[in-house]
Amino acid sequence: MRGQTVNRTKIRARGRVARIGLLTVSETARVLGVSPSTLRLWESVGLVTPARSHGRYRLYSPELLEVLKRIKYLRDVKQLNLPGIRQMLGKTITGKSTNGGARPTELGPKLRRLRKRTGFGVVEAAKKAKISAGFLSAIELSRANPSVATLQRLAAAYGTTVLDFFDLPKQSNHLVRPRDRRAIQTQSGVRIELLSVGARQLESQLFRVQPGAGSDGSYSHQGEEFIFMIAGTLEIWLDELQCHTLHEGDGFWFESTVGHRWYNPASEEAVLLWVNTPPTF
Repeated sequence: MRGQTVNRTKIRARGRVARIGLLTVSETARVLGVSPSTLRLWESVGLVTPARSHGRYRLYSPELLEVLKRIKYLRDVKQLNLPGIRQMLGKTITGKSTNGGARPTELGPKLRRLRKRTGFGVVEAAKKAKISAGFLSAIELSRANPSVATLQRLAAAYGTTVLDFFDLPKQSNHLVRPRDRRAIQTQSGVRIELLSVGARQLESQLFRVQPGAGSDGSYSHQGEEFIFMIAGTLEIWLDELQCHTLHEGDGFWFESTVGHRWYNPASEEAVLLWVNTPPTF
């Protein structure tokens, strides 16, 4: 009898460890201010796909929570019905490019290979990237989708840059046509398209940021950055002290060593040219 009690205790402990950094359906419902049945409805119609514990309980990552917040925003503020919400999300999470380019990189397997290449275990890598081991495992298994800030921290932990997450061609090319752009995409609504391949001193990318989407956290690295707003609005915070709101036609630069996070506060997609030099993002 005592042995059975110990075994049950171990099982419960393993369950708690497996979901560190992840929220249960009831916890997620409380955070969002919705009912658990609403979350199950959104899952049943294909808006989200939470991870599952070994006991098959639903688990929600921080990035999936951001998607749920956007769904709630589209429902409550934009007054969209489920088909309308699905259409809006489909612009960012179906993997289809709006310019006929290649499908986004499958991040999970690539991140797993990079971690193994550095010789890190899941726990050590997660600690370096300041995320939970459970969340990193879910990312590698393609059960969770990392934010831009998480991608940058993982890149730094592995001694590389976000460029390594793209499916880069073997040869550099001075000309990159729209159909040839490599892309990565977060489930919360940020698409990053690579505009230059093989450049040694700069990294140029086209960002498409959906309403309510953003970096989902602050990050920093070496170098300088320049942003040119092609369309829409972007709010960018520097060291949590300065807030700059960028509009169409605005140019903005800052030192990359300053902690920075960003967000689209408007109701339309933000499109911007983002250049890093040297390529340390």
